[in-house]
Amino acid sequence: MVAEQEQTKRREIEAWEKTTIAQIKAQSDWMMEYLDRSFDERAENFRDLFSVVDSAIASGNNEQLALALHSITEIAKSSPFQDLANLASVKAALNDPDHEWVF
Repeated sequence: MVAEQEQTKRREIEAWEKTTIAQIKAQSDWMMEYLDRSFDERAENFRDLFSVVDSAIASGNNEQLALALHSITEIAKSSPFQDLANLASVKAALNDPDHEWVF
């Protein structure tokens, strides 16, 4: 009887282990997707802003140059990791195909 109870406990532990590993894998997958998207978006924003900088320099528009450099600085100061504090909202955003990633 004790042997049967121990076997049952082992099966329960093995089931818990498989479930836990699957949950960790799923969370890891969506976190990596979030990071991929957020860094892609940041890279695109920087490309666009540096294009504006180049244009402002070429045209001698110091106002536009200052604004673009300020925007670059603000984006650089922010961290794409700050939104991970609320994992539920990140997960919901990843599941929403119409979500617009803004940084």
